[in-house]
Amino acid sequence: MNTLNHIAFIMDGNGRWGLKKKKNRNYGHLRGVDTVKKIVKASIKLNVPILTFYVFSSENWQRPQREISYLFKLISVYFKKEIDNISHQGIKINIIGRIEELPLSLKKILKKTQLKTKNNNKIIVNLALNYGSHHEIIDGIKKIKNKKKTIKIIDIEKNLELKKPYPDILIRTGGHYRLSNFLLWQLAYTEIFFIKKLWPDFLKSDLNKIIKKFYKIKRNFGKI
Repeated sequence: MNTLNHIAFIMDGNGRWGLKKKKNRNYGHLRGVDTVKKIVKASIKLNVPILTFYVFSSENWQRPQREISYLFKLISVYFKKEIDNISHQGIKINIIGRIEELPLSLKKILKKTQLKTKNNNKIIVNLALNYGSHHEIIDGIKKIKNKKKTIKIIDIEKNLELKKPYPDILIRTGGHYRLSNFLLWQLAYTEIFFIKKLWPDFLKSDLNKIIKKFYKIKRNFGKI
């Protein structure tokens, strides 16, 4: 049976879900947070050690400023309100991405959350914020290019933000079949599941079905 250490999520469809419900895109983002909470709780029960959520990409700055501001406020308010509860559940929060480019108030609460939860070991929840895989790889190469003439795979892997174990499963909701500059290096041998459901409609039962399918997959990693 396959070992399951890490599941990554591209949480697509929040905005479309909000419009579908005759609300607005921000309402979809709000309800998307509820889905994240449900999936984290379900993963703890399933003993999944690591989750990674694609929250805000480096390309998402092209969205309307009103939506961006709402997203950042939503994240800030959530962690200010839930930081003690998160820590009590044994959840370790880790942020990847160019955090230095985020608003100061958001950076402060993210750093506070990481510090408060750093010793928790029930589950690791990585949040990719202002993250782009191209930037991650370039930034990693910049760290080593002046130290070594020859760059090896292991050198790059040591300098990536998201280190091993890499995702065993990637789940993308929303009906699109693309990776959107997410963990391009780390997903080389990941089992990928594209789901038509929009993120707020993604259920614990959907997660369970995917995990059951994963356990039945023969993973060769280049071998026969």
